Amino acid sequence: QGDVGSGKTVVAMIVMLIAVENGYQAALMAPTEILAEQHYLSCYELLEELGVKVALFTGSLTGRARKSLLKEVEEGEIQIVVGTHTLIQEGVEFAKLGFVTIDEQHRFGVRQRARLKQKGHFPDVLVMTATPIPRSLALTLYGDLDISVIDQMPPGRGMIFTREFGEGNREQAYDFLKSELDKGRQAYVVFPIIEESEKLELKAAVSYYEKLKEGKLSTYRLDLLHGRMKGSEKEEIMRRFREGETQALIATPVGEVGLDVPNATVMLIEHPERFGLSQLHQLRGRIGRGGHDSFCLLVSSEKKTPEARERIKLISSTTDGFKISEYDMQMRGPGEFFGTRQHGLPELKYADLARDYGLVRKARERAFKLVEEDPEFTGKDNRTVKEIFESKYKDRLRLLRAG
Repeated sequence: QGDVGSGKTVVAMIVMLIAVENGYQAALMAPTEILAEQHYLSCYELLEELGVKVALFTGSLTGRARKSLLKEVEEGEIQIVVGTHTLIQEGVEFAKLGFVTIDEQHRFGVRQRARLKQKGHFPDVLVMTATPIPRSLALTLYGDLDISVIDQMPPGRGMIFTREFGEGNREQAYDFLKSELDKGRQAYVVFPIIEESEKLELKAAVSYYEKLKEGKLSTYRLDLLHGRMKGSEKEEIMRRFREGETQALIATPVGEVGLDVPNATVMLIEHPERFGLSQLHQLRGRIGRGGHDSFCLLVSSEKKTPEARERIKLISSTTDGFKISEYDMQMRGPGEFFGTRQHGLPELKYADLARDYGLVRKARERAFKLVEEDPEFTGKDNRTVKEIFESKYKDRLRLLRAG
């Protein structure tokens, strides 16, 4: 685990390369097409010159192209496959899958992760998350994994400053954004989508973009990025922004993860009160990737709940993802922090996972020792433990192996 922009993707790439050098295939599964496309482009640009065959496999790929790619993967011609949950569909067969990377793993269910592992013969697995997990939760959720933490940013990065603007000061926020564009920098403008209908969502995205294009940002080169676009269209928009052809990217939260543009120094978020803490932190992580100082501007509504005020206050006071996740867990409780159901997180009667780190650690050590001393639980005292455990967690035992 490591914060947004700390270099997790590079680590994954190096390990995938080791797998390929040893005659295996590697797969990288990401939660969204935009993120998968970004990973694919990074891998392709760095590994193509080394003669490594990298392919992108998402839901957008259909017909003959899809059939051809599946054949190449099955015959081992493609060495690294990057994709979304389409990688776990029936009909996707690997010749020799030896290494699996799962990015933003909290956004996949346990069954989905298990299915990808089953595509290979006991492949090694690396799970990555940019939502740092409090230590006690990490022990509970990932007690059987080796945990590595990247707790520093790459050298030479600028600072990130966060500031809240009320609706009455919206002009001031946009004036600041324009001053950065005038210096040759680039910016993101993100706004939330609250409509459930796809048509309404598309309409809202387009009308907001047109409003900015004809108003506040009329003299700049803009692009619009939203979730209803085709993969090829998104790729072209991302390319234009990455290469500096576009000065500002107007986006729905689809851009929450995936883009890596060192020249982008402003992230303006409209209605931050409608976003969760980790989402705001993820969005802010899109800037501050170059040597210049960066600025996250939160243009919030005057009508905010006390909880939203607290979230904005916290995000404005720190860029430390671990502090943010600790606070998030305390506010929402450990069960809801990741979703008790998905992660099989125990609802404890007395212990508090956020507070009782020492207790959780001791319980874990005792459990490991018990298994070491009596693996089959045949001892007099341990038989009862085994019976209670099996009756309580019978259905979950298979899923536990998926991580």
